[in-house]
Amino acid sequence: MSGAAAGVSGGVTERLSRRGRRLSLLTKLAVFAALMVLWHLLTVTEIISPFFLPQPMAVMTVFWRILSTGRALPDLGVTFFEFAVAGPIAVLTGVVAGYLISMTRYSTVVLEPVISSLYAIPIIIFYPISVMALGIGPESKIAHGALFGFFPICLNTIQGFSGVDAIYLRMARSTGATKAQLLRRILIPAAAPTILGGVRLGLMLCFLAIIGGETIASLEGLGHRIVWYAEGMQMVNMFAYMVFVILIATAMNACLSLLELRRRGG
Repeated sequence: MSGAAAGVSGGVTERLSRRGRRLSLLTKLAVFAALMVLWHLLTVTEIISPFFLPQPMAVMTVFWRILSTGRALPDLGVTFFEFAVAGPIAVLTGVVAGYLISMTRYSTVVLEPVISSLYAIPIIIFYPISVMALGIGPESKIAHGALFGFFPICLNTIQGFSGVDAIYLRMARSTGATKAQLLRRILIPAAAPTILGGVRLGLMLCFLAIIGGETIASLEGLGHRIVWYAEGMQMVNMFAYMVFVILIATAMNACLSLLELRRRGG
């Protein structure tokens, strides 16, 4: 009887979870639709001059033309290359550093506040150093993006590993579990949801830092192209390239959120 009750309870919980996800999706779509309507009204009524804010249909027409002709591929390729290198660097260094720091109570208490303090510093101020050291090519954007992504991943990794219940660790050690078995069977499964949350945030910040770096000092990439059109007062083209960045960031966040949700068992 208790098993049947548990099954019914689980089914209800699952239905409520699906309903919550549908409601969340509908809310996001409603907000997006409202923003598009507001954008259209602001341009049609010329509350904001079309010179500064082009009409959405004009932007989407140019966006589709750029997409269909492949004109954006060189800049997309550069930005994706920078992210494809910087993202894994941020994840690898952040997870490894976070794990090493969390190995002892002393290192966690001493070093976690240091990492948090460094994370509070506006990292963008170090970008000129990256440019002077590595030039205005992809190398400076890779270093800048990896640095941005490192901190949230490292901090979440520390939180994830240090937050594992010590009772589980003592029980495993009492049965003769090795350090490798503890890591593989207890620490990683328990810390994974928290670490994935940090990875999602870190990769998003990494991508945005790369775009930001391209807008400041670069010869190619999506960020460079946005600034190039802005300086030429070609606002429709500028907004069309901004759509590329928004779509990529949205898709990336959706994929990482889905992975995190599945890992949490949601």
